Amino acid sequence: MAKINLLRFVGRMARHVWLDASDTQRAIPPAMVQRLMQRVAASENRHSGEIRICVEAGLPMSYLWRNATARQRAVTMFGKLRVWDTEHNNGVLIYLLLAERAIEIVADRGIDRHVSAPEWQAMTQRMAAAFREGRFEEGLTQALEEVSALMVQHFPLAEGESDSNELPDMPVLE
Repeated sequence: MAKINLLRFVGRMARHVWLDASDTQRAIPPAMVQRLMQRVAASENRHSGEIRICVEAGLPMSYLWRNATARQRAVTMFGKLRVWDTEHNNGVLIYLLLAERAIEIVADRGIDRHVSAPEWQAMTQRMAAAFREGRFEEGLTQALEEVSALMVQHFPLAEGESDSNELPDMPVLE
């Protein structure tokens, strides 16, 4: 049993170390980054929420040594990117970890109280279907549209109100 766990650990470590920023750029090329940024900006013109997209090739070595999960890294990035620090506590991070093909959505308490865990899970499953086929832009766009719809439903901008854009719209690629 220990031998199998060691092999899994070494295999996981190799997947994360093998991938780097060039793999992220291949999956999410600069033109796609620009289109995603424009979609985030257009979305945020319809609600008071903030949406961030973060794509990482692999986990940092410190996460691998302690056998951390993609979810733990997504929560860390949620804090690091200050998604939690919005006026209405309605920020959402869409996180993709290429090495594990893991997708996480981390939502601040303002929006999370309106959306059930099964709804978030269904959203990540729909993204995963697109990602398995290498359709990263479609998957991220679909997730962005679904999160936007929730934001418009629960945090619409009032008539004549404009988006304060508390966070950058540019996706983060690591």
